[in-house]
Amino acid sequence: MSNELVNILQRQLGNDQFIQQLSQQIGGAEPEKTKAAATGIVSTLMSAMAKNAATPEGANSLANALDRDHDGSILDDAIGMLSGQNQQASNASRMLNGSGILSHLLGGKQNGAINMISQMSGLDNQKTGNLMTMLAPILMGALGKTKRQQGLNAGDIFNVLNGSLRAQKQSTGNQTMDLISRFIDQDGDGDITDDAMRIGGSLLKSFFRRKR
Repeated sequence: MSNELVNILQRQLGNDQFIQQLSQQIGGAEPEKTKAAATGIVSTLMSAMAKNAATPEGANSLANALDRDHDGSILDDAIGMLSGQNQQASNASRMLNGSGILSHLLGGKQNGAINMISQMSGLDNQKTGNLMTMLAPILMGALGKTKRQQGLNAGDIFNVLNGSLRAQKQSTGNQTMDLISRFIDQDGDGDITDDAMRIGGSLLKSFFRRKR
């Protein structure tokens, strides 16, 4: 079941044109850095989702949010929806509320996550934060689409997230995912800058890389 979520994300974020559009939307950035940051962002948010979904209450809350606001339609024209160029965007405020999604998933750890991913990718903090706000609805849309297509229940969603994280660990490397897991599991938003800088360019080898 987890492969479908990974495949959806690969099709969306493994597209060079889409990465270039994202780079422009966040104010101009090197595509390689945008790609590395996107990988770190999705891994971090997915880890936070899995942690939240580890309890029955958290899993049911996530499933209800997917049913209510995230049917996957954002993936049909992600840039148009996020930039407001798509006419449907004005009627999809909850679907596109990246800030609200981040607040729910990361809480007080959001700034720490931005700093960690910025250090890993080389993208500055402001652009990393903007990118995170844009990608949060896309990840929710991908998970919602997987849920709808496969008829998943709340417990299945937890399994899908864990399976997808295992796939990412194989692609991005143990150090990257271990650092993200340590950040998500820690009580505060402690400083892990040295570790993030040491890992650095490993994110460029992410599973979002387009297969040739």
